[in-house]
Amino acid sequence: VQLQASGGGLVQSGDSLRLSCVASGFTLAEYVIGWFRQAPGKEREGVSCDGATLLESVKGRFTISSDNAKNTVYLHMNSLKPEDTAVYYCAAERRRGLLALCHQGMDHWGEGTLVTVSS
Repeated sequence: VQLQASGGGLVQSGDSLRLSCVASGFTLAEYVIGWFRQAPGKEREGVSCDGATLLESVKGRFTISSDNAKNTVYLHMNSLKPEDTAVYYCAAERRRGLLALCHQGMDHWGEGTLVTVSS
C-alpha cells in the first residue's frame, strides 16, 4: 500500500490548487482516505475524511473528489489564504463497516506536498 501526494506549490492569496493523492496497492473503494495538513510550528490537523470536508476554516473553499479509474483522490483548494500554508498529506486505512473514521494514526501515509500561499 502506497500513497503519493502531489500538486503543491507556491501560489498567491486567492489562487486555486488541486492536490492529488495517487493510491497503489489497494482499491480506493475499500479504504477511507483522509487529507491532513501541518503548518509550520503547528500540529497536524485533519482537513477531510472520506470525501467530506471537516476543517471549519476550509469549508466552502476546499472540496474532495476521486477518480476510481485512476485510483486517485483530489483535494481542490480554492480562495487560498496565507494561513493555508502547510504540508498536505493524504492517509488511508482499510474501511471497517459503514463508519468512516480518519485519525492521526491512520495506517498508511503519503510523504506530503508543500503548499505555500503568499499574501
